[in-house]
Amino acid sequence: QVQLVESGGGLVQPGGSLRLSCAASGSIGSINTLGWHRQAPGKQRELVAAVTSGGSTNYADSVKGRFTISRDNAKNTMFLQMNSLKHEDTAVYYCNARSYFEVDYWGKGTLVTVSS
Repeated sequence: QVQLVESGGGLVQPGGSLRLSCAASGSIGSINTLGWHRQAPGKQRELVAAVTSGGSTNYADSVKGRFTISRDNAKNTMFLQMNSLKHEDTAVYYCNARSYFEVDYWGKGTLVTVSS
């Protein structure tokens, strides 16, 4: 089992920045990919960014050039640096861990609100 706890969400003005963190615990060695997903009101959950154990990353087109995902394996923590935030980035952001056996684990989510 893997436990994930997100932090860092909040209210930010358009154009501002936030940094999300995800702390992982439990069977850390089983984790291959860590990622951030988000779900806006009335919409399906979507992948925002992911990083593999080898450091390969991928991003949704909508966040490329604005968001940066990173992981600190020594501290079992993942980050999402979000810059140039837009209204449409408003959503609940979920931390996801996928094991080498392709089992998914989810955090409870953290709310990001972009509003003036």
